[in-house]
Amino acid sequence: MRPLLQHSLGLGLMAAALGFPFLAVTPEAPADTPKTEHKPYTEKIPDSDVKFDMMPIPGGTFTMGSPEDEKGRGAEEGPQHPVAIKPFWMGKCEVTWDEYDIFRKELGVEERDDQIKLLNKNADALTGPTPPYADETFNHGRDGKPVLCITYHAAMTYCRWLSKKTNKVYRLPTEAEWEYAARAGTKTAYFFGDDPNQLDTYAWTASNSKVDGEAMRHPQKVGQKKPNPWGLYDMYGNVAEYCIDHYDPRFYATLPLDKPALGPFDPPTGVRFPNVARGGSWADAPAQCRSAARRGSDKGWIVQDPQRPKSIWWLTDADFVGFRIVRAVEEQANLKDAKSKITWKSMIE
Repeated sequence: MRPLLQHSLGLGLMAAALGFPFLAVTPEAPADTPKTEHKPYTEKIPDSDVKFDMMPIPGGTFTMGSPEDEKGRGAEEGPQHPVAIKPFWMGKCEVTWDEYDIFRKELGVEERDDQIKLLNKNADALTGPTPPYADETFNHGRDGKPVLCITYHAAMTYCRWLSKKTNKVYRLPTEAEWEYAARAGTKTAYFFGDDPNQLDTYAWTASNSKVDGEAMRHPQKVGQKKPNPWGLYDMYGNVAEYCIDHYDPRFYATLPLDKPALGPFDPPTGVRFPNVARGGSWADAPAQCRSAARRGSDKGWIVQDPQRPKSIWWLTDADFVGFRIVRAVEEQANLKDAKSKITWKSMIE
């Protein structure tokens, strides 16, 4: 238990030094025979020069959701409830085009029918995106910037590809893991306190995403603002981040209030929408960027898609959503082999 406890205490001291309103996190005991030390590491995508960093998130317990008097709160953020989280790693930054383009070029297919034929032969076959029908960056730029306007299915499939590529299991975070990591041991509306006027220091939002004389607001290169106490950049703003969960505004009401729920999540379905997206974006106001703020994807995100059926890979009206990845130290049983259930036949709602 000593290494993880030291790590947890170290994070607490770092947060205190930075002036964050820190709440001590109850450390989670590591496995008896850990396969690897729970510390930061850099992953290099095989057959490329692209790298990304993963940060260790200590296990512990926290109160999920927001109090009724929190400014900007929505009813779907309650009731507050205790949650226990096992240790995991989380991407230091959001997944960038640099990373995603390797997947797209390696597994992408030219025609939807070719993809369908392959999946009819093998339902577990790993396939990639069909070509986008417009500039997939929506004139927001590419190098060092977060991938955006992709579907939940695309993000989930990227994680499967990356897992096979690296021989490590990567996936989207659960909504509970995401909020736990965003809070980083704090109880306030933001990890830096309750004052939204401080948000510009840590996030790209509607108030500051028009830079260098640009005529329009844009997401920015990842990792430029200050990180949260656990070393995670852009947890608020830049792009909203998919979680693995199906979005249900009433889900919190199904969880116990008198004892911590261990790793809760609402399993994804084969229906296209809604799925959870957290953290707010470059186009959002501060209230949408709070640690507890919840959002579900919806069919309005593909309203301009001219295809029939509409693409399961690309969005047309959500250039504010992307994702970051996690890796469990010890995966919980109901998340093993997690994959998207969405197909070309999936219902829109």
